[in-house]
Amino acid sequence: MDKLDQLRQWTQKQHLDVTYVSDPKNIEYYTGFGSDPLERTLGLFVFADADPFIFAPALEVESIKGLNWPYDVYGYLDHQEPYALISDYIKQRVKNPLKWAIEKPQLQVHRYEALIQNFPEASFDVNATDFIEHQRLYKSAAEIDLMMAAGAEADEAFRTAFKAISKDRTEQQIVAEIEYHMMKQGVMHMSFDTIVQSGANAANPHGAALPDKMTPNALVLFDLGTVHQGYNSDASRTVAFGKIDAKSKEIYDVCLEAQLTAMDAAKPGITAAELDNVARSIITKAGYGEYFNHRLGHGIGMTDHEYPSIMAGNDLVIEPGMCFSIEPGIYIPGVAGVRIEDCIHVTETGNVPFTKTSKDLLELPIV
Repeated sequence: MDKLDQLRQWTQKQHLDVTYVSDPKNIEYYTGFGSDPLERTLGLFVFADADPFIFAPALEVESIKGLNWPYDVYGYLDHQEPYALISDYIKQRVKNPLKWAIEKPQLQVHRYEALIQNFPEASFDVNATDFIEHQRLYKSAAEIDLMMAAGAEADEAFRTAFKAISKDRTEQQIVAEIEYHMMKQGVMHMSFDTIVQSGANAANPHGAALPDKMTPNALVLFDLGTVHQGYNSDASRTVAFGKIDAKSKEIYDVCLEAQLTAMDAAKPGITAAELDNVARSIITKAGYGEYFNHRLGHGIGMTDHEYPSIMAGNDLVIEPGMCFSIEPGIYIPGVAGVRIEDCIHVTETGNVPFTKTSKDLLELPIV
């Protein structure tokens, strides 16, 4: 049974008339059609007892047909009211659709209000997101192959990054070196804005590359990933640029121990909360618990951050096919920051990382 059939079967079991998929990434997951519609309306409509259809901007229709989409695709022009047209197409399949599932965390308010206006007697109580997230949680062998390829690209990006470090370059210039090199290799999209942070800037866990030159004799944090045929990689490494002090070396060693121990523990049967605690307890015991101020990990696949969260309070039991990051961090304001991250796929007995770049502390000369 393919992914779309599973969604149709769920729609039937929930006794729904319509499941409306509005998230473009989820539409791509079910149909193979990937697009950012910007302000325009793009939707997949799935029915219990009728064929689905895609509703898209008119300028996208031929691209969808080119994918051999076997069902109807309807387009609309910019001056047309999309939900009036959607209403007509739905009522051709279900005369009076009363029970709907929608993606509650994603559907914009003005679109929800348009649904209510066109279907005033309908109920939109069911949240389709829970089922879709659970379905996307388990990656197929083909999906994992694509993510392994994305991981190999991330390893190439790290090799370029380490060669690019220079006291005469800014963090932003090193980002440019990395992304330009990857584009020359045919990698046209990074998973997110590449992060290069040196010295005290690395203590900002959600920071960005600055127009400042690299800090010598300090740690440098790299966080990067690529998109390979629609699937993402995401990894972090921290290296020494010159000679670092004892404090920086200590927090690196603690973070590495936490990351490696959690990697060893990530296998079927452990819960997400327990796995988070494996890493967190090591950092806390070393006296740095207050400086590890985010979850241990996040899911990865068609997006760089997706379900599940590997964090306290999440009793999800880890199972084969799940893919997520393991990324403990220690961030001491005004001093230094360390994050070490690999994304993994869970196997029957353990896990396999998508990235292979060494995590032994690399000491780069000041040039």
